[in-house]
Amino acid sequence: MQTPLCTVTRQSDCATLTQPIGGGIVGVHDAPGYCAGAGPSKPARLASVGGDNTVRIAVPDLISNSYFPAVAAVELGFFKSEGLDIDLELLFPVPKTMEALRDGTLDFVAGAAHATLSAFPDWQGAKLLVALAQRMYWLLILRTDLGAKRGDLEAVKGRRIGAAPGPDAGLRRLLVEAGLDITRDRVQIGPVPAANDAGVAFGVTAARALAEGTLDGFWANAMGAEVAVRRGVGTVVLDVRRGDGPPAARDYTFPALVATDRRIERQPESVAAAIRAIVQAQRALREEPARATEVGRRLFPPTEAELIAELIRRDLPYYDPTISAELVTRVNRFAQDIGLLSGPVPYEHVVATRFRHLWQP
Repeated sequence: MQTPLCTVTRQSDCATLTQPIGGGIVGVHDAPGYCAGAGPSKPARLASVGGDNTVRIAVPDLISNSYFPAVAAVELGFFKSEGLDIDLELLFPVPKTMEALRDGTLDFVAGAAHATLSAFPDWQGAKLLVALAQRMYWLLILRTDLGAKRGDLEAVKGRRIGAAPGPDAGLRRLLVEAGLDITRDRVQIGPVPAANDAGVAFGVTAARALAEGTLDGFWANAMGAEVAVRRGVGTVVLDVRRGDGPPAARDYTFPALVATDRRIERQPESVAAAIRAIVQAQRALREEPARATEVGRRLFPPTEAELIAELIRRDLPYYDPTISAELVTRVNRFAQDIGLLSGPVPYEHVVATRFRHLWQP
């Protein structure tokens, strides 16, 4: 049975939408195209350009740079130009997104590569299609008044850190590799207050929790980090993508487009079309990062809509669709370390290698 959807194309279409939160930190439900009825078990349909043969793609976080090439591929018409009618949906957290893919509710997921294993043990039943970008993409932010310096992981001792299910594994493993003992050092890693509420954007909700003092820090996307820094309530302690922390942490995971083996086998043309759409979106954003603002203004609250192009500009060096064998080996090693994978798995069992030629623009 498919998960019910809340279809919204304008803020006025959903009577349960809440009022915007002050200070520029808002939830997904405050943005055009969102329904507050969506939540951890109920995806929100954000944009629909489809008919009877609509393909459904979901992201676990939207007001963010994390999976932006997939969002841009929908909003800028690259899926449409490849002949795919698309419903873009939000389903948080990423393990739930992957479960919906497994259960046939979704056709594609844009999410953290390692999280595929939460619904497809030992890579049985799904494969990575294309990298949305390279490297692990979450940042560690601590309250400004704690005085933490960039790269100073000692500062997390005794602190309450908010992290979403799925991404939290990256932080936990990173701290272990850095020599910390989470129990001994009393590092509390857990949910962000209200982040599981219907239609909420994780990163910006984490920034609000930081400002309210209900957390000492958070591990989240660059949008939440940027909002916290600009408001003066947060300091970047780790930006792993750009070299902070243990070197191995950079390749714990990466954002990827994922599909089931069933779709790859039965509908390879739609898979190829989706990959081409992602590669085209990456190229378009590299050539003109300002196009991100066009997408943001359709889907994001006003403050975040004006920030997204700068975040995408910073990410452009990592906009490489390639999934190398070396990268898969590192992701698999991380997955084994955290208990998500029972042993080494060959590259061709993880990546849909028949489509590798499409990674070249």
